[in-house]
Amino acid sequence: MEERAYKEKMRLSIQANLDAYKTSLERNKLGQFATPTVLAREVLAYGLSLLPEEQGIRFLDPAIGTGSFYSALLETIGDRLLKAAKGYEVDPHYGEPAKQLWEDHSLDIELADFTRAKPSANSFNLLICNPPYVRHHHLESDEKRRLQAEGRAAAGVKLSGLAGLYCHFIALAHRWMSASGIAGWLIPSEFMDVNYGKELKRYLLEEVTLLRIHRFDPSDVQFDDALVSSAVVWFKKDKPPAGHIVEFSYGGTHAAPAISRGISALELANEAKWTRFPRQEVRVALNTPILSDLFDIRRGIATGSNDFFILSREKIERLQLPMECFRPILPSPRYVSADEIDADEQGNPILSQSLFLLDCRLPEHELMKRYPSLGRYLESGKEEMMSRYLCKSRPIWYRQEDRRPSPFVCTYMGRGNSRSGRPFRFLLNHSRAVAANTYLMLYPKPHVAERLHGRPDTLRRIWESLNNIRAESLMSEGRVYGGGLHKMEPRELAMVSATEISRLINRLGSF
Repeated sequence: MEERAYKEKMRLSIQANLDAYKTSLERNKLGQFATPTVLAREVLAYGLSLLPEEQGIRFLDPAIGTGSFYSALLETIGDRLLKAAKGYEVDPHYGEPAKQLWEDHSLDIELADFTRAKPSANSFNLLICNPPYVRHHHLESDEKRRLQAEGRAAAGVKLSGLAGLYCHFIALAHRWMSASGIAGWLIPSEFMDVNYGKELKRYLLEEVTLLRIHRFDPSDVQFDDALVSSAVVWFKKDKPPAGHIVEFSYGGTHAAPAISRGISALELANEAKWTRFPRQEVRVALNTPILSDLFDIRRGIATGSNDFFILSREKIERLQLPMECFRPILPSPRYVSADEIDADEQGNPILSQSLFLLDCRLPEHELMKRYPSLGRYLESGKEEMMSRYLCKSRPIWYRQEDRRPSPFVCTYMGRGNSRSGRPFRFLLNHSRAVAANTYLMLYPKPHVAERLHGRPDTLRRIWESLNNIRAESLMSEGRVYGGGLHKMEPRELAMVSATEISRLINRLGSF
């Protein structure tokens, strides 16, 4: 016992020293987030409970780092027989010290890229891993294609090019596991909601027996320097039985979750957003109206550079720029204190901060001739702007997306622990201002717009109904990140129930 405690103390000291030699940016790019000791022990204790008591342990960690999970295994294994233990670490910065730390134990650490390693002759019955959280844009195109091909060969998993490295780890590890072996993957929970996670979810439902997904409360960030919401995905390497039920738990610990619910595999196959569970019930298909039945929902304008294309009135006047080449735009939500935006006689929003979007349709040569001051301003930033994807991909590099003002605007992200307790705000916009991509814009569909014409009182009632949507309903359709940051995409907001608003609009038909 004392030796194990001493080893863990040494490991934590080594980990801290090694991390100090790398910047947070470097470790983020490589997806290097060490697992805290308490969490590692919780995970190992639960993993061991899923294996028969009499079964010897063959342990594998494909991204072992300094060995947090192996250290936890030694602490929690008790009298059970440890037959083998193997780990892979691609970064010698962590791998070399780990080899030295554990050289007097039965842990075999290979300093190699797990995704290129060949499976051992003897497979493993307990795979526990916190794989590198490397986003797809940090993977080279050739590397993505290799990983995709290897994943198809190993597990029949056809991953998207948008999948992060951790998804490829799960697919490739399939062939390393023994029949009925247990895997526990500590990964970002976002795979449960996003498009690139569809194939991973299919694998979990069809190729293995998904046992449990325990999701941590996002306000309790598991890793100090990773703003992700984490989950542990548990499965057995067996095909799922008929009528299989998967346990979803949330908050607390594996042993004492805040809430837990069983969801059938069939219901999961028909649900796009698994993070609804266990706090939400299974959807019942009753042709319930949703927001997309009533509104076209679009992200606000992505300018390519807000600092360059969005200017204050004072700056426009100081540079003597032509106001006719600008249109009003809402400032960031943090500068909009009220949820109702009034307008002046020109239709500009009455706010403490007046901002305008540069939005000129003229070709560059004509603009230079007609508006010399604006031409000089554009020329001052052209070199930098043309290096940006959005600007260089436009027919006219400074021309913005076509967007009409919308009467209803929703904030794109927020925290559930705000003063209102609501991460998303719906604004009633009386002005002609458009919005940047920190907002979602709700445009009434033609049949709705026709009934709303000339009825400002009904616009207000719809706005009030939007704000009456339960926060839980909105959060269950959106996604959540570490620290309790919630985000909503247009397609997610579109799925929110709109029963009250639909009834309100339908009653207008009889007026």
